Amino acid sequence: MIKIFWILLLALGDMLFNTSFASDSLITTQTFFSIRYEMLIFGIMLVGIAIFYNKTMHVAVLGMLALCFYKYEFVEGFSVIKTLFGFHTATGDYVAGSWNTYLNLALMLPGFSLLANIFENSKAPTLIPKFLPNSAIGSFVLLIVIFVLSTFLDNIAAAMIGGSIAMALYKGKVHIGYVAAICAASNAGGAGSVVGDTTTTLIWLSGKDPLLLADAFLPAFIAICIVGFFASRQQQKYCQISIDPNDNTAIDKAKLLVVAMILVGAITFNYLYEFPALGIWLAIFLGRLFTKINFKEALSSINSTVFLVTLVFCAQLVPIESVPDASVLSTMVIGFVSSVFNNIPLTQLCLLKGGYDWALISYAVGFGGSMIWFGSSAGVAICDMFHKARSFVNWLRYGWHIPFGFIVGFGVYLLVFGWTPA
Repeated sequence: MIKIFWILLLALGDMLFNTSFASDSLITTQTFFSIRYEMLIFGIMLVGIAIFYNKTMHVAVLGMLALCFYKYEFVEGFSVIKTLFGFHTATGDYVAGSWNTYLNLALMLPGFSLLANIFENSKAPTLIPKFLPNSAIGSFVLLIVIFVLSTFLDNIAAAMIGGSIAMALYKGKVHIGYVAAICAASNAGGAGSVVGDTTTTLIWLSGKDPLLLADAFLPAFIAICIVGFFASRQQQKYCQISIDPNDNTAIDKAKLLVVAMILVGAITFNYLYEFPALGIWLAIFLGRLFTKINFKEALSSINSTVFLVTLVFCAQLVPIESVPDASVLSTMVIGFVSSVFNNIPLTQLCLLKGGYDWALISYAVGFGGSMIWFGSSAGVAICDMFHKARSFVNWLRYGWHIPFGFIVGFGVYLLVFGWTPA
């Protein structure tokens, strides 16, 4: 199967060597029917990820190597070192690198894997079924809890905590549609909170009013209610909440304290230094002083971590030289695009373009990434817990309610607030 992917790359390379070039400053612009070759390579990589979903890390790494090879050969001035660590332009301006973004991602996913493991071993998830109705309503309530958690936690943390609870509630039998809903709930909660998602933090740091961004909570809540309605029924038919009335399991308070320390560390260091990973790992090592932590659990997330970092880096290498002029339609399209194209560079491009309704764009790029499992870091993280959800076809098949909820939430926002660009 991997050989097929290589053949596609070689075929693309053959096209590259039969292309005419037009130089523009430092960048050599090459297109195939007006589509940049970087976009074609990235597109082939995404197709490979969708087809070979059991080898996603390998496909992503191959795609990254192909992109880097192309840009070194045909794009003047390209350098991975400059991309990561920044450079000075000919006019003396400094262009910052993005190494901190990748380091943060590389440390966060293993850290949150440990968080989920510590939370599970605290035995707290086993007590939660006693407080939830043994019906679809209980499944729906859990999604709302994840939504609320994600308003002040990183969406990865909210997804993994929600995943740990779902594992305990259903004894590991979690429907793919419900796994997708957990991802959607974690992304929805961060859509209107400047500390709940990297994209909203970017918009906030660019000078936008946090209270203005809070309007995104309306479409996000509507969307997750729709998703929750259908996903909870999928889960109820697949496996009901399991309650043992004789279960007298005691909570490990030390481990629960470590969970709280990790969450506080992530929030604090995200707010102060925009580097939540440092707070996460400081809390983990402090927690190791008074409770046992299985650090081997972090190793289980290596493949997903490499995949996520590689995918985000590849998205940065693909030049989207201009985004559409700000409009209702372009904002909706950007929401769908964010399901395959990382939402961080998309948000940055929108900020450079200007003129968008920032609460609506926050909802679009945040919740829109839930439509496909690799469209958001929360999706990658939750699929690390539920490997069967790592399928492009099954995610769309059973998570059809996510794009439906997205469109309805989008429409409700326009009915209530209208199009208010800034």
